[in-house]
This record gives sequence, structure tokens and C-alpha cells, in this order.
Amino acid sequence: MQQIIFVHGMFQNPKSWEKWTSFFGERGYACIAPAWPLHEGEPAALRANPPAGLGDLHLREILASIEHSLANLDAPIMIGHSVGGLITQIMLNRGLISAGVAISSVAPNDMIDFDWGFIKNSALITNPFKGNEPFYMDEKSFHRSFANTLSQPEAAQAYAEFATHDSRNVLRDCLGSDGRIDLSHAHGPLLMIGGEKDEIIPSDLVRKNAEAYDDRVGIIEHREFAGRSHYICGEPGWEEVALYVADWLEQIAVRPGDTGTLRNIHATPR
Repeated sequence: MQQIIFVHGMFQNPKSWEKWTSFFGERGYACIAPAWPLHEGEPAALRANPPAGLGDLHLREILASIEHSLANLDAPIMIGHSVGGLITQIMLNRGLISAGVAISSVAPNDMIDFDWGFIKNSALITNPFKGNEPFYMDEKSFHRSFANTLSQPEAAQAYAEFATHDSRNVLRDCLGSDGRIDLSHAHGPLLMIGGEKDEIIPSDLVRKNAEAYDDRVGIIEHREFAGRSHYICGEPGWEEVALYVADWLEQIAVRPGDTGTLRNIHATPR
């Protein structure tokens, strides 16, 4: 049975993948969704009582934790969102997974975008004057930046059920040396998905990230979904995104040991 490991991003935890693990489980995949360090439990409880040391959490600790989760898996597929998308790219680059799907992914190698939403949100999170104080995600910020395509009541419900606080150091590290990968290194198939209305990771940055790979050394596909925010994996219509991913996985038919260097796939955004 092919395994899929789902990796969440900042301000989320494994609960954000519940619909996806059910969706892919019904299609015969063995699904696991590990928590980052200090991210286990109900999001509401984590917001009410932020774990001690949350602000000191770094990307390298998360990478080590995810690698530990991979230790007993047989060349799984990885699906990651946001920072989880960058983690997916890193694990694919290290040859630890057979294929990856990076959704609204933080970009590697100091790639940035001059979109105002990206600049504003990145600056707010990485603000050096805040030191190791966690970034406390509030309902208003979640609606404005994370789930901007939802109505206020929809965003409030999503915040209550799924939002967490997080460490500023994680994004700082993503933009530094820990977030670097070799884009010319042979790798398994990679699908990169962006959302047209994403205020945190602009769709243009996702495309730039995909185009930065040397497509002679692995399958690369980029797909943009119209009208989607950074909350693309949970907002209404998430099923369309999940189905596209499922169809892509069937198309590439990844199996343990595949190198994914046979052909390239290019999708037309819609």
C-alpha cells in the first residue's frame, strides 16, 4: 500500500489534514500526518495555552522530527502546505520520499516576491524586534491574510477549529541557509500548487519556484487554482484540489525506487 505523509505549515497542526487523510485513505493510501514539535493537540487548547518554548522552535528541529517520521516508511509520497511545502521540497531533494506535492509552498533559496501581501506578512512574522516571542495568530489576522477568500463567519469558524500560534524563527530559518536546496539535483516527481488569491505565498512565487528547477532531472508540474487563498486545503472547494492531486499521483504512478526522471509534465492553470 502506497503511503502518504502530510506535513502542515505554520499556524496549523495535523488537524488541518483530517479531510485530506480521509479523502486519500478512501482511495487506498496509508496516510499519516505528524505534528511538528510543540504542535500536538487541539488547536484551541494550543492557542489558549501556548507550549513553553514555542518561540524557540527552529526549522531544523522540525526537519529532524519529520525525518524521524519517515524512518519506518517505505519511500512515501509527501504532501505539504506552506512551510510544509518547503519541507516537502527539502525531503525530495534529500531523496527521502518518492514524490512530493507542495501546496502554497514557502520558496527555497531566498526566493521572494514583491507582492504587497507577501512583503507585509513576511515582515510581520519575521520582525527581528520581537525576538523569540511567538507570533500570536488572532482571528482578524487569520481572516485578512490566511483565509481572505472566506466570509467573516466562515473564517471565524476555521480559526476556532484549526488555527495555532507559531514560532517566528521557523519562517526566519526558511529564508536563511536552512531553507536552501539544490535545484539541479535529481529528484522524484514534484507537483507545485498555488492559489490565485493567496496573500501569504503569492501564486507568482509558486510559479517562480517551480520554474527554478532544472526540469531535465525530474518531473515538475505547476498548477494554479483560481480564487483560492492560503487556506486552499480547507476552504470550500478543497475537494477539487485534492482530486487534482490524486489524479496526478495516479498519472505518475510513483512506486518505491522510482526516480521520476522519465518525463516532464506541464499543466495549464485555470
